[in-house]
Amino acid sequence: MADFGIRFFLCNLFICPIMVMLLVAKWVLRSCLTNGMQFHLWYLVPVWLAVPFLPFRLIGLLPFFSWLGSLKQTKSPDMGSVLKTSPETASSNTLAQVNDFALSISNQIPSMVGLILVGIWLTGILAMVILAIKSHKRFKVLKDSSLPLQNKEIRLLYNSCLNELRIKKEIPIYSAAFLKSPIIAGLFRPCIYLPIHLISDFHGPNTPCAQTPPSDPFSGQALGLHQIRYMLLHELQHYKHKDAFVNYLMNLACILYWFNPFVWYAFREMQNDREVACDTSVLLLLEENDYEDYGNTLINLAEKISFIPFSFAAGASGSMKQLQRRIMNISTYKKPSVWRKLKGCTAFCCIAALLFSLTPMLSTCAAGRDHYKWNVSSEQITVLGLSPYFGNYEGSFVLYDLKNDAWSVYNMNHATSRTSPDSTYKIYDGLFGLEEGIITPKSSSIAWNGTQYPFEAWNRDQNLHSAMLSSVNWYFQAVDKQLGKASIAYYLKKIRYGNENVTAGLSAYWLQSSLKISPVEQVERLTDLYNNKFGFTPENVAAIKDSICLFSSNNKSFYGKTGTGRVDGQDVNGWFIGYVEVHDNTYFFATNIQSSSNAAGSNAAEITNAILADLNIWQH
Repeated sequence: MADFGIRFFLCNLFICPIMVMLLVAKWVLRSCLTNGMQFHLWYLVPVWLAVPFLPFRLIGLLPFFSWLGSLKQTKSPDMGSVLKTSPETASSNTLAQVNDFALSISNQIPSMVGLILVGIWLTGILAMVILAIKSHKRFKVLKDSSLPLQNKEIRLLYNSCLNELRIKKEIPIYSAAFLKSPIIAGLFRPCIYLPIHLISDFHGPNTPCAQTPPSDPFSGQALGLHQIRYMLLHELQHYKHKDAFVNYLMNLACILYWFNPFVWYAFREMQNDREVACDTSVLLLLEENDYEDYGNTLINLAEKISFIPFSFAAGASGSMKQLQRRIMNISTYKKPSVWRKLKGCTAFCCIAALLFSLTPMLSTCAAGRDHYKWNVSSEQITVLGLSPYFGNYEGSFVLYDLKNDAWSVYNMNHATSRTSPDSTYKIYDGLFGLEEGIITPKSSSIAWNGTQYPFEAWNRDQNLHSAMLSSVNWYFQAVDKQLGKASIAYYLKKIRYGNENVTAGLSAYWLQSSLKISPVEQVERLTDLYNNKFGFTPENVAAIKDSICLFSSNNKSFYGKTGTGRVDGQDVNGWFIGYVEVHDNTYFFATNIQSSSNAAGSNAAEITNAILADLNIWQH
């Protein structure tokens, strides 16, 4: 919950510029977009606002189609043979050589900040829910006091409007005493409510006012039948375009995002565009010489229909500023030509595609971790079904076949998610130290300073091989201290290691902190290390390879390094990465597991060993 508070806050920082982009795009292309298209662009907003609450991460359209294209060229292996052995029963002498020591770090400050943010957010939601309940109670009072419309002329007119719009659903119409403006309310059972004062102002067809020509629509404040028709058509257009559904979504968004002024502004602008679009739909049903009459209806009733007390209802009312905009639209309205419709559709699709393409970026922010943008279109990828191996862990497995230049991936979404490398980073930390001459392949010893650690293997002098085998934090922190932040940042950029972020400080940047990398990138970096694509000194690369060698014989070798992220005493992030050399091929692998507890590197190693054994890659 604490993590969600921080992620939700970050998402809101990203939502604001997206809203601004939408407003700018609407303004720049306003001459191309029809009124209906401008309103329909707001449908993207509920999608964006729902992203932080999704239990999964969205991917972009281009990567998605590229990945699908690459999958057509591959076949999934026979998983019947792969699943013969379970991780719980698999055993290997290789695992006996893996030492997985990790110190716990405290996450209290971020957790406290996250909990405070969540507490404030929930308090605001409670206040908004109370206001919504009060609004619902006011509406219930209005609903209970309403009566079925009795005026025969208006009822006949209403039925005529239903037929004109080809609406088959029965939509009851009521007269209401405590209402200033006509409204339509109800998501599943919509009803129209007309204020009694408007009905009382109505003059039947036999009254002099009813004979008033459209060019002079009003005599005093009496309403003619055609003005009532305008209002009924307007409310029915709200039903026909399903405005109630979007209205409820935006009201829910305003409750959840009560603190975000951009969301509230978007809601008001959406309501303005909705009314303008609704007016336009009515104008399409009228003759051109009736446009002025429709506008005069709004002007003369401005005082009476200036406000709707129910945020979940739709109606012909609005603020004076909104009414001015609607009048301007009506006075300048011309039915769009085919060419303008075509331009509008093109502009609408371009804006929608551009803004929708930003949704995965928001999803990445909501996930609370970076994601690696893997160019899957150029890779041969096989999707593996390995969920039985992972049990209750959230995790992934990535395998690269060097000889066949082929990838096998379990859980693509997780495999491209960046998380802290923990002790797996020591492979490259040691390499940087070798390159800078802080340690050398022949002289890599660093003296223990006497500080007592909870692991006996740490409480002695260390060299590169022993420090790597026992995952001795202080050894590599001593290397980092001599390297300096600038050199570390330089090397991380040179080898393109994850997000290359060392802002958390030299003592902790790779321990559940700023530096993050994905399983796919782990395999890519191991492949680069194996082939020395970094351009480092070959002797230094060889020294690092030797330090992570867990088993070696004449025709096969196993190299690996575990990593464990321990936060507040709980193992939450487990790694096992490495590669297997056989007589005619080399396989690179990375396994990552995550959980609220017991997600240790040793457990990731057990899962890896079982998978490799059942894939007939490693038997020992």
